[in-house]
Amino acid sequence: MKRRDFISLLSTTTVSAVALAPHLSTASAQQVLPDISQWLRSGPMPGHCELTETAIWLQTRRACHAELRYWKRGVPDSARLSAAVEATAASDYIARFNLAQLQFGTRYDYEVYLDGRRLPLGQTPSFQTQAMWRYRTDPPPFRIAIGSCAFINDADYDRPGTPYGGGYEIFSAIARQQPDAMLWLGDNVYLREADCLGEAAMRYRYAQNRELPELRELLSATHHYAIWDDHDFGPNDSDRAFRSRGTSLRVFQDYWANATYGTPETPGVFGSFEWSDVEFFLLDNRYYRSPNRALSGSQKVMFGAAQMEWLKDALVSSNATFKIIAGGNQMMNPLTPFEAFGNYPTEQSQLIDFIRAARVPGVLFLSGDRHMTELIKRVEPGLYPLYDFTSSPLTSGAARPAKEEVDNPARVPGTLVTGVRNYGLLEASGTAKDRKLLLRTLDATGKQWWQHEIKASELQFAPK
Repeated sequence: MKRRDFISLLSTTTVSAVALAPHLSTASAQQVLPDISQWLRSGPMPGHCELTETAIWLQTRRACHAELRYWKRGVPDSARLSAAVEATAASDYIARFNLAQLQFGTRYDYEVYLDGRRLPLGQTPSFQTQAMWRYRTDPPPFRIAIGSCAFINDADYDRPGTPYGGGYEIFSAIARQQPDAMLWLGDNVYLREADCLGEAAMRYRYAQNRELPELRELLSATHHYAIWDDHDFGPNDSDRAFRSRGTSLRVFQDYWANATYGTPETPGVFGSFEWSDVEFFLLDNRYYRSPNRALSGSQKVMFGAAQMEWLKDALVSSNATFKIIAGGNQMMNPLTPFEAFGNYPTEQSQLIDFIRAARVPGVLFLSGDRHMTELIKRVEPGLYPLYDFTSSPLTSGAARPAKEEVDNPARVPGTLVTGVRNYGLLEASGTAKDRKLLLRTLDATGKQWWQHEIKASELQFAPK
């Protein structure tokens, strides 16, 4: 029987051996795996989400054939079976599914099968596709969660003293917000001193993080995108001199299911994705970064010429209402006592000058790293305000206010959050002619610390 013929045999409760995996018997195909902890290490996690495609990521504990059975929510007769993916030791037992020919604007439920037996995940996981709205309706509203600095304790590797990580319930709090997606802004994993020396050690750290129950809940709850900063790239404040940067990139690519990574000519974690009428430009602030203590001048760069050329081309080509640039370090803060784009003034000025000269509307920035949260509003001549929403930390230690943090004239009043683990939400709404973004910061208890609305009309150039 051909695959297209047996798809119709699937139901939401039972799966025949033929429909599930022709090489298995009917008895084995109907079995449920008795102990999920012995089979599944982490996931499943939806990755990038398009109009008719999506990615699903998971990691097993042993070599196996992995398959997904998925169907339109409420329409069990629409069930389909994915191609089998082999989870092997060579792939770190990671299985990544790229599901295509999906119906746009649709919620799908799915099940996971390992070696032909269903994985008992408890609640049925789901994913979605984006709506086909262009030339049809106003852009649909959506909600994106953001955050950075997620430290998961590991006593054998951590420094002596009080554990640095905590407050893991924040991941469950984010899941309860039911965001359409989450964008991780760097330091999503903290490589310890021993982790930076080899690929196996890096992979251990990623896998150790993903096993945290509260994080597993969030990973399965929505689609995920990510960039990195120093701690998930390498040692503290690391840069292009890091000897294992190629290995680190390979591990990052294996554990995150972004749509793209870099370009064929320029490797890195940078790329872009769209959600409704907003385009996100994800930057790599480590792979090409000059050392922080490098001599100032035109050769001192955070992103490098090739990545900046890509960003400029992408900004000019974009028709998105809002163009959100995400970087691991603060992007527009004029005060720079710590790592920041402002410590690379030539490259920062080039980007600001380009936005002004090319008259690119709708640009704002996201950043992490600082273990504090704030909204910067930078005013430059001949240019609309440049906002930079810094969101940090998720579970790392939260910083107490320093003088720079208290006395920053570029900060939007009331948006400084220190000493509290927190996350951010971006909520897009309104008609095509009156689009707006609501920025919010919340903590694990659900308390909202501040909110600020930015209208698309505020991020426009005056007519010539």
